[in-house]
Amino acid sequence: MGSNTTASPYAPDEYEKRSYYNGIAGDGDHPVLSLRGVFGTPLNEKWPIVGPAICAILKDFGLRRWSVDPARFFTHGPVGDEAQGKLGPVVIWIGVMPGSTTPDLAHQVSQKILALLQENGISDVVVEFREAETQQLLGPPLLRPVGSLNATHHVRGFLATLHGVPLTTSDWEADDGQGTLTLCHVLHRDTTTEYKFKGDASQNSVYVCGARRFQQGLDDIAKALSDHSTLAEYYARDIAKLQAMEQQDEETKKELRRLKAKLEEEKESTEELESFQNEVTKHWSDQKLQREIGYVEFAPAISIADDSQYTSDWGVFIAAEAKVKPHFEGNVVDLGSKYSPQDLHSMFYPVPGGRTTFKFPDQRKLRIVACATEDDLAHPAELDTDGLPFLMVGKVGNTTGLTVGRYAGIVSFLENDAGVVSRELGIYNTGLKVTEPFSEKGDSGSLVWLTRDGQAHMVKAEYKHADFYRSSWSA
Repeated sequence: MGSNTTASPYAPDEYEKRSYYNGIAGDGDHPVLSLRGVFGTPLNEKWPIVGPAICAILKDFGLRRWSVDPARFFTHGPVGDEAQGKLGPVVIWIGVMPGSTTPDLAHQVSQKILALLQENGISDVVVEFREAETQQLLGPPLLRPVGSLNATHHVRGFLATLHGVPLTTSDWEADDGQGTLTLCHVLHRDTTTEYKFKGDASQNSVYVCGARRFQQGLDDIAKALSDHSTLAEYYARDIAKLQAMEQQDEETKKELRRLKAKLEEEKESTEELESFQNEVTKHWSDQKLQREIGYVEFAPAISIADDSQYTSDWGVFIAAEAKVKPHFEGNVVDLGSKYSPQDLHSMFYPVPGGRTTFKFPDQRKLRIVACATEDDLAHPAELDTDGLPFLMVGKVGNTTGLTVGRYAGIVSFLENDAGVVSRELGIYNTGLKVTEPFSEKGDSGSLVWLTRDGQAHMVKAEYKHADFYRSSWSA
């Protein structure tokens, strides 16, 4: 933190700077640390009081563009002795812009926060500072989803009608920006002013995929086609080798039958992908003529909601009925083929034999049926190996695809460029051996969901003017 840190008794040494949080971002095969949420602690009860007070302390010390997140860190045991892992104390984790804060100032702020906690009867809490930057993440009818056995099912999502279709607008055309349904900063470049369509020629059109995202879709199709072609060649060579044998026992004949069946599957998959590749190239390549699906109707300026203090970032666009209606299925998330059902189940419930509420949906289609309540977030049903509550959530984004994350347990606070503080919900990486970022740039607008009683609830507030659960196009 800052440039003049060597003289401070509170400055970490260079090794500690590099290694202190080793593991939380997925570096290495076995993480040293992983993040956990905060549930059922004295801090949870007092957070509505001390959380805003901590924000006031940061402002009093002149800090700008910071974030405040609750966290706990789990220190993993060595490989082969995982039972030695240990959960650390609750941490008030403060993120500041790189170079903006000195160790001495961080120490002063920490002492003030710890005194505040003591005044409210809260002990065994640690305050930690880290350097971090916040980011905002940004033809014919749309295609119908297909079954899992169709070779194109995992490469057609960028043009299909299920949740998460990548969008861009005329406003963002020059920058090739993208996001998904439906945020002000995705639909409208100037997020500080209200946009309202007035029926004139300056229509802000909405398109499926900018140039970069469309090319990525084509590349995904080409890779899938190459993969199936390679497998077909491999099976054909094995078949030829076995057929050349002078004597074939029953096991060899059985292997031949299996290989021939596999070869036919790969040939069919190759044909399906070649046909799909031609269809997409022919009917979707021209963004303005073939990928326009509507226009922006209204996008209010991004603001902080007076009642909740959460960020209000939304917009409305008029969808072309002919583009969307034919294959419209409602608010449905396609879980894709990135993870098998058993792998996804293990990611949501890493404790073997524990209570589970996630059920892999038919045809991979997870229908959103409700909004999660504050009680759902505060009191999850699942318990980890230490008997402590935890809550896993999922999302499908344009950049990162399907990811699973761990809810922080308590709301976070974030100060933006204008000095306005908002409440946010923090989602950490899973902390599993294979760790990936929960979201990255381009995932803007991705729906975050949790499951209750086998059904998906989206993590957002109810909105009386919107019907989130419609399953057909007609009213």
